[in-house]
Amino acid sequence: MARGRGWLRPVEDDAEAGAAPTLEVLLQRVARGDQDAFEGVYDLVAGQVLGVVRRVLRDPAQSEEVAQEVLVEVWRLASRFDPGRGTAQSWVLTMAHRRAVDRVRSAQAASDREERVAVRDQQPAYDEVAEQVEARLEAEQVRRCLGSLTDLQRESVTLAYYRGCTYREVSDLLAVPLGTVKTRMRDGLIRLRDCLGVAW
Repeated sequence: MARGRGWLRPVEDDAEAGAAPTLEVLLQRVARGDQDAFEGVYDLVAGQVLGVVRRVLRDPAQSEEVAQEVLVEVWRLASRFDPGRGTAQSWVLTMAHRRAVDRVRSAQAASDREERVAVRDQQPAYDEVAEQVEARLEAEQVRRCLGSLTDLQRESVTLAYYRGCTYREVSDLLAVPLGTVKTRMRDGLIRLRDCLGVAW
């Protein structure tokens, strides 16, 4: 789709005559199939979407691919945007974050399948079997304990400890205030410690 500047035309639903439409207004027009409005949405959010996705995936080629998928999803799902539940920017960036996390999970699942096939094709010694069983039991316990956390706690802990994100990056990725992220992460780590039965 050719990107132009037509979206800057004054419109009747803008707050001021002659003002550039807001992202919220543009999304409402996209929901009605307005391609010019989508070009405006693209101009406003494409860079931010790529930034969020790249922080999760790290791989530039995959990040561009996922960012493109997110923008297509914005076009398809624009009618689902509800201004009463948050800003248009948060809606788009949350969608980007979720799509990036889904890609990571999908890649991890594929890697796990390959690993299971490789392990099945080997005949490990008894000690290796014992170590694998112990590691799997520990991993299962960690997964079970992570499952006991709230969504925000689990996502915060996962991004910080498995993806290496700072508190600020976690706050940006989840579109949640920094103080809330710190509190939820502290509470989540306490619950994990209690669940795992370890002393920190």
